[in-house]
Amino acid sequence: MGQDTVKFSDQELTFFKTLIEDKIDKAKHDLELIKSAYMNDHNNGTEDTSPQFKAFDEGSAVSSKESNSELAIRQEKFIRDLKNALIRIQNKTYGICRVTGKLINKKRLELVPHATLSIEAKNMQ
Repeated sequence: MGQDTVKFSDQELTFFKTLIEDKIDKAKHDLELIKSAYMNDHNNGTEDTSPQFKAFDEGSAVSSKESNSELAIRQEKFIRDLKNALIRIQNKTYGICRVTGKLINKKRLELVPHATLSIEAKNMQ
């Protein structure tokens, strides 16, 4: 048995591909929600509908805008990581720990499908 036997079967890869594609769809949907919330925050700042609350709202509007853009950035990175995982599926290198070269536990991949480190490697860090 050579080193090249350390990989998931096509059937398993297909399972993960579907899982990841679903996660990408959901992540894109979440990203749209975050972005639309961000746009709405933006518009509320320009409309002078309730001047008495404006001063009070200013601070909270800024913090929610910042957290929304941080969320959006994190979400975009998540989508990018998932898309990279799809590329690894195509190359049949998916699920192989980049430190130990061993297969990452399937349960871990089901929870974190874009993982590139096994728990073992993560604990070594």
